[in-house]
Amino acid sequence: MVESNSEKAGNNSDKHDVEKAFTNGSGGRRSLPGIKAGFEQAIELCGYGKFHYVLLAICGLVSTSEEMDVISMSFILPSAQCDLNLNTKSKGWLNSIIFIGMMVGAYFWGSIADSVGRKKVLIVISFMNGFCIVASSFSQTFECLGGSGPVIWSYFAEFQPKAKRGCMLSFMAAFWTFGNLFVAGLAWLIIPTNIGFVTSIFTYNSWRIFLMVCSTPSFLVAFLLFYLPESPKFLLSKGKPDRAMAIFRGIFVTNNKKSPDLYPVAELDFDEKLMQELKEKRESLKGKYTKMLSNMAEHSKELFRRPILKFTIVSITINFTFHIGYYGLMMWFPELFSRFEEYSNTFPNQTAGVCIVTEYIVGKGNQDNAICSAHIPSAVFMESLISLASALPANLIAILGMDWLGRKFFLIFGTMTAGVCSAAMYFVYNSTQNLIATAVFSGAISTANAALDCLITEVFPTHLRATGVAVSMVAARMGGIIGNIVIATLLDQYCPAPTIIVAVLLIGGGLMSLFLPNTTRKELN
Repeated sequence: MVESNSEKAGNNSDKHDVEKAFTNGSGGRRSLPGIKAGFEQAIELCGYGKFHYVLLAICGLVSTSEEMDVISMSFILPSAQCDLNLNTKSKGWLNSIIFIGMMVGAYFWGSIADSVGRKKVLIVISFMNGFCIVASSFSQTFECLGGSGPVIWSYFAEFQPKAKRGCMLSFMAAFWTFGNLFVAGLAWLIIPTNIGFVTSIFTYNSWRIFLMVCSTPSFLVAFLLFYLPESPKFLLSKGKPDRAMAIFRGIFVTNNKKSPDLYPVAELDFDEKLMQELKEKRESLKGKYTKMLSNMAEHSKELFRRPILKFTIVSITINFTFHIGYYGLMMWFPELFSRFEEYSNTFPNQTAGVCIVTEYIVGKGNQDNAICSAHIPSAVFMESLISLASALPANLIAILGMDWLGRKFFLIFGTMTAGVCSAAMYFVYNSTQNLIATAVFSGAISTANAALDCLITEVFPTHLRATGVAVSMVAARMGGIIGNIVIATLLDQYCPAPTIIVAVLLIGGGLMSLFLPNTTRKELN
């Protein structure tokens, strides 16, 4: 791609970038258009076209691969319970283990991304994510399963003009839904089969092959990311306007199919005093890794100083409460579908609430002569697909309305609707009612998730954005861990508690967004 070549030129030397930027194809000098522009004007003058759509496709696939890594565990639970000797509590830990890896990875990689760049970190993360999933498929005990964390939102947002940022971030959030649907379809296609092999010392059956297949998108996007440039917003924050200019020209050429000479920006406007202070600070440190570690520590400290402190605390709180519901409850949907299906097959003409169904399943499992069965009825996969597909129209509404109604509207409306659905699950009395409640929950929570991703990505300044998002993701993963463990503990012993707790946390967390500034159609700080 043209833009990647431009970035490569910038990586060789800033001097070469300047010469390339102001030289025409025959080697002669061209006249400057005389426009000095800031980032927002520079990215707007690039036009919106092919580059941004390719960027969306690749970044969306990164998002899809991450969600596949997470949600695949929820389909493994019913099928792996015999291989790994899982009860409800250990299933909760299995769901949580992946969040532990992602929690550590989110902060580590996010901090590095604010020091060395978004693109390099994304490539490393994608390769590591793929290898982790492959390793998980060979694991013979559930303690070995794990994952890693994201930087993609900062990278994608920093290529978007303010007029389209909310729409395009919502579009990328829709790729999480695509990941959910892809996983559900793969699970239905692979897990019920008898493919694989079993020996006295090693087992590699269908759910392990399913995991192996789920690793493919991670490896694919790792290679595709090589064709994208570094974030020009990040380069400007590091005092490298010549490299940023080369990338802007590459985007202009890709979108408009015109000569780079016609790009109307001659100079990029940035805070030279701030850049000089950063340069002096970097030069005072000896060694590449010393600089990187110092930057990581300094960025983390800045997040907990005024005036950023308020945004950090609110962001952490929202992400923690939101993801207790999002991952804590949503990852148990296939398990709930499986329980309702087993109960209805045993008592075909009876209706029962989730607590009665759970009491029956737990009692049956505690019997001395109980036989473990890893069979998952097709209805479970069908119901999972329907509930996950309900997020598609919700994502479409978010894409069309995010820059019109705003981030806070969708976040509050989505969390309140999801909270009501969570509480309503206690009152369902058959699998159909359960499916309706989970489908509405899935749609509402997906809309709120798109708004949350937009809001948290935009609220932090550029030089702290990846670290700020990373710290928020740490809170999100902690919410996923605690949510899964708490639900696993309470579901079988204090049945109504999980749905009520999730409802209160979702509604409360959504209302916390009122303490954050309005970022709709505003420039990235």
